[in-house]
Amino acid sequence: METGSGISIPIAKPYFSGDETELIAEVMKTGWVCQGPMVARFEAAVCSYTGAKHAVAASSCTTALHLAMLVHKIGHGDDVICPSYSFIATANGIRYSGAVPQFVDIDPATLNLDPQATEAFIESNYTDALVNKQTGNKLKGILVVHQIGIPADIDRFAEIARRFGLIVMEDSACAIGSKYKGKPIGASGYTGTLSFHPRKVITCGEGGMLLLSEEPLAEMARVLRAHGASISDLARHKAGSPLYESYDLLGYNYRMTDLQAAIGIKQIEMLDWLIEKRQSVAARFNQAFSDLDELEVIKPPAYASLWNYQSYPIMLKQGGRTERDELMRKLQEEGVATRRGIPPIHKEPVYDRGLTLPATERTSERSLFLPNFPQLSEVEVAHIIGAVQRCLGKTPAQLRA
Repeated sequence: METGSGISIPIAKPYFSGDETELIAEVMKTGWVCQGPMVARFEAAVCSYTGAKHAVAASSCTTALHLAMLVHKIGHGDDVICPSYSFIATANGIRYSGAVPQFVDIDPATLNLDPQATEAFIESNYTDALVNKQTGNKLKGILVVHQIGIPADIDRFAEIARRFGLIVMEDSACAIGSKYKGKPIGASGYTGTLSFHPRKVITCGEGGMLLLSEEPLAEMARVLRAHGASISDLARHKAGSPLYESYDLLGYNYRMTDLQAAIGIKQIEMLDWLIEKRQSVAARFNQAFSDLDELEVIKPPAYASLWNYQSYPIMLKQGGRTERDELMRKLQEEGVATRRGIPPIHKEPVYDRGLTLPATERTSERSLFLPNFPQLSEVEVAHIIGAVQRCLGKTPAQLRA
């Protein structure tokens, strides 16, 4: 929808430099277009950037999450703690393995899983042997989400995991390029996942990556992503004599194409610049919105030493869903697309068990996301700021006061 000024700003827009076509053409010339040498090259680039020891490309972050559960032998009869304030794929990745996602509330100041609430949830709902008092399931792990790129407190969850003997995993779908205590997300040594969906900071159109610290787990993930074949196509191609694969495990078709990987290689080369552009836009928003009585902006905790601003949220201090939706409607009339605050997974019909998570629900109802992507011009950024101010009923005189 365009305004009278002709301005129409989408919520997100993937950035391509044009250099991606060079590597795509290279892939097409070789004829190796699926799970080949370009994928291996992209995996190496991701390891180099994040500090992860091993990277296993997958068809999406969701399938990478499923692989994370499988390599850690999480399945039927197991529970995994995760936030509900996340895209539904977080829970789906757990459920695909046969395990049950157990939703715990967030800290509204960080939008991430609340460590204190997590510890209290374990103490209240599980025996000393970590058996669920209601279902008999065994608690196996915690899936921490770095929501919209804001690092969660990994060290705090590591303490909880050590106390109870749990596996820590990271859903880093939004967080490539962000840093926790000066280290890139992916360098913790815990199993993590990345997304390359068009809404993310870098994109391959679609695709994901599993980050691992142990070679046996990485090798198992490689087998599982390719139908369970004991020998990869690439290994057979490089062999000097015929090799024959066997299928000892139930595998999946979770492979990434070399066409996607070619795009990803060029995207990761631009990652620092892409983040700088997003931070620049966010800085303008922070300056404009921090003093508005009606709004609250997120101030990341000290341990989040770099936030990639995958998304830019604002929160209404007063009111709830009705007021939030009205603000979104007004912004749409101004030519500014928005997205509602992340819908709680535990309220979706497929997961609704009557659970109440006050901080998650309140945060979702009063929050919305504004456009933030590298192609935003100075004029568009100024228009978004002005539109928010106008929709909140602010006059120029009030803004100058």
